Amino acid sequence: MYNPDDIQNKILDLASNDSRIRAVLLNGSRANSHIKADIHQDFDLLLVVNALDSFLEDRSWLLTLGTPLVQQLPDEMELGKDDSIEKVSFTFLTIFREGFRLDITLFPKEKIETHFTSDSLTVVWLDKDYLFQDIAPTSDKDYHVQRPTQRQFNEVSNEFWWCITNVAKGLKRGEVTYAKEMLETVVRPVFMEMIAWSIGAQHHFSVSVGKSGKFMQQYLTEPQYQRLLQTYSDSSIIRNWQALFVMMDYFLELQQEVAHALNLHHNKEEARGVRHFVDTLYALEE
Repeated sequence: MYNPDDIQNKILDLASNDSRIRAVLLNGSRANSHIKADIHQDFDLLLVVNALDSFLEDRSWLLTLGTPLVQQLPDEMELGKDDSIEKVSFTFLTIFREGFRLDITLFPKEKIETHFTSDSLTVVWLDKDYLFQDIAPTSDKDYHVQRPTQRQFNEVSNEFWWCITNVAKGLKRGEVTYAKEMLETVVRPVFMEMIAWSIGAQHHFSVSVGKSGKFMQQYLTEPQYQRLLQTYSDSSIIRNWQALFVMMDYFLELQQEVAHALNLHHNKEEARGVRHFVDTLYALEE
């Protein structure tokens, strides 16, 4: 098993001995003092460099850090490519045989003034040219749940109630894969958003629930968390119906709670109408 301090030392040795590397910044969970460190955390690193292309032409520098096991190079992939976004950096995502993962983004020093965006989760490991003297102490404020506007609240609510009908129709037809896809990729994100807003309202929008709500458990009561887990199901049609009804009930309660806490208008008729539609669909004879 690797030692995180050894990884940091390897990175700093590489950077210190390579004149092209001008700064090393640590981002992500390892820069977040609110998260308990463990060996499964990635190292999210930004290396400010001169002659970025030279790191791509000869990639042997990466081998000084360990033995790559599997790698993804998103900037060389067609999958997920968006030609409308100007790319100035290059990222190496690498899991090493020694058991650790490094997500290294190479960022050209000449683009610092025009393209660099600071992140509140930033720890400066090395700064040869004093580029980051004004970096504030690390915090997770950039990732706090944001207070919704009335429009955002309306649209998230509408998306939930409109799209939940597609899940119900898929289950009624026995189209399990369609129903699951709609639930998990369309409905669940807005469901989780409403939970996040509820948590944010209770904590003055000064907390983060993490990616995919991974920190929600610490802000929910045990019954609330178990209720959230009950919205996940297997491939059984009946258990998917059960999860669907749990989700609708929970979303409606959260919707009312958030509207009251933040003084937002809540469209009660929309929720009531969709619930009636789904109940009727569920009860229909085959």
